[in-house]
Parts: sequence; structure tokens; C-alpha cells
Amino acid sequence: MHRILRCKYLQGDHLYDQLPRDPQAPYRKYALLIIDEWLLYPLKGTEAGDLLEIVESRYRRNSTIFCSQFDIPGWPEKLSDPLLADAICDRMVHDAYTIVIGGKESMHKRKGLQDI
Repeated sequence: MHRILRCKYLQGDHLYDQLPRDPQAPYRKYALLIIDEWLLYPLKGTEAGDLLEIVESRYRRNSTIFCSQFDIPGWPEKLSDPLLADAICDRMVHDAYTIVIGGKESMHKRKGLQDI
């Protein structure tokens, strides 16, 4: 038996684009949410609070993958508000599986691509 899961992929800087009044609503319905380039751009205004609501609505209900160039211990300082950062990271890291992909060379160099 095959099961089809609803999945959404987006880059981190698009997570907050066009959020309705309820930040949880657009992301609650997906079984899997993939957020790429996590924390590449600094959060603005109320985005840390919106992020907490999104993470809280998915916590222990749905899967979320955060792809980041930054190590987990460095995440709180990038989330601006220390109290929100603590609450967000607690929910993200608790019961999480962590996969670290390391390398000394950039993807462009490994693939023989020209630097942009």
C-alpha cells in the first residue's frame, strides 16, 4: 500500500512571505515541511514570534526538515530574541535527528562549476 504525503519545500527567506493573520495556517496541513537555507537571512520584526507559532503547531504532529549552513549551537544568536530563540530551538532540537554534511570544498568546486 502506498501513502501519499503532502509536502512543501521553501527557502528560509520565503517562510514568512504572505503569511495570513494566523502564521500556523499555511504550514499546518503539510505532513513534511522542508525549509532550505535556514537562518541564511536575519529575521525581521515579528518573524521570530511567527516562527515559534509555526514550529509549535507542527511539534510532534508533522515532520519538518531544516537545512542550514550553520551549526545548531549557533542558531539561538541568529534568532534575535533570546527567549523566543530558546523556545524555538527547544521544540526544533528535541526528538530531532541531526545529519551533518561536511566538506572542505564548496559544492561549486566539487562539481566543477564556475563561481558566481
